[in-house]
Amino acid sequence: MTRRRPLLQAGLLLPALPWPALAPPASAQEPGWPSRPIRLIVPYAPGGGTDVVARAVADRAGRLLNATIVVDNRPGGAGNLATQMAAEAAPDGYTLLVGNIGPIAVNPSLFRNLRPDPAEALAPVTLLAAAPLLILANPKLPVTSLAELIALARQKPGSLNYGSAGNGSANHLAGAYLALKAGIEIQHVPYRGAGPALNDLVSGTLQIMPATLPSAIGMVKDGLVRALAVTSPRRVPALPELPTVAEAGVAGYEMSGWYGVMAPARTPPAIVARLQQAIAAALQDPEVRARIESEGAEPSGMAPEAFGRFAAAERAKWAEVVREARISID
Repeated sequence: MTRRRPLLQAGLLLPALPWPALAPPASAQEPGWPSRPIRLIVPYAPGGGTDVVARAVADRAGRLLNATIVVDNRPGGAGNLATQMAAEAAPDGYTLLVGNIGPIAVNPSLFRNLRPDPAEALAPVTLLAAAPLLILANPKLPVTSLAELIALARQKPGSLNYGSAGNGSANHLAGAYLALKAGIEIQHVPYRGAGPALNDLVSGTLQIMPATLPSAIGMVKDGLVRALAVTSPRRVPALPELPTVAEAGVAGYEMSGWYGVMAPARTPPAIVARLQQAIAAALQDPEVRARIESEGAEPSGMAPEAFGRFAAAERAKWAEVVREARISID
C-alpha cells in the first residue's frame, strides 16, 4: 500500500446522515406481534465473533418478547449474501440481520454497484456491541511501542508488512487506517482468515498485525506476540497498561469491530422499538454481558436513531479510508 497524501486530520469526520427507515401505513402494524419465531440472520459461520454475540443475545431477547429467536448462519460473499437476504425479506419484524462493520459500513465502498445498498434497504434497530483490535508486533521486531514502530516505518518506507484476514477485513482496514493517520508506508499481506495470519506473525513471517482482542490476548500474555496499542478510544480492562493508538501518538485514531441488528426497511416503527427495547434489556442481563465481554466486546443497546447515525458515520469514514488507501477486492 502506498500513501498518497495526508488523510483524516485529527477530529475530522464526514457529515453523518441518518439511514432511512420509511414509515409504513398503519395497516402494516401486525396485531399481536410476535406470534411466530423470529429469524436472526448472521452473515458468517458458527463460532465467530458475530455469531457468538448474536447467540448471546438471541435467547434472552426472545424470552423478553415471548418468542423464539432462531439464529440462521448464512456465510458467503463477504457478508453481502446475508445482507441481501435480510433486505429482501418482508418488513414484518420476523427477519432480522446482525450486520457488522464489514457488510454495513465497508462493503458499499469495496464492491462496485453493490445491490441492494444497505443504507437504503435496511433499517437500524440497535448496536449490540463494539470490540477493539490490538496492534501487534512480532517480538523480534526491534520496537517496544507504537511510537518506535512508526519511527522504524518512516526510516524504512515499505519495508514492514502487516497481515490480515483478507482484503477488506477489519484487520486490513485497521492497518490501512494506521498507515494513513501516521503517515507511514507499510505493506499489506492478505490471508484466508485471521488464524493463519496470526500463526505467521508468531513465526516472524509477518512483522505487524491488527487483531481482535479475544483472538490475540492469549498470545500476548504468553509472550508470543507483543501488543503495542489498542484501537479503542479507551484502554481495555484486560490489558490496562496498554495505551490506545491515540495515546501512543496517532491523534484521532479510533476503530472497533462492531455488531448491530438491522431490519428490512419499512419495518413498522413500533416493532423496531420493541425489538430495540428487548435487545437493550437482554444486554443488561449479567450472563449476556459476561459472555459478550469475554469476547473483548462492550455491550451497547443504543436507540435506532443513534445507531443509524453511528452506522452512517462509520460508512463515511471507511469510504474515505478505502478510497485513499486504494483498497480493492481481487
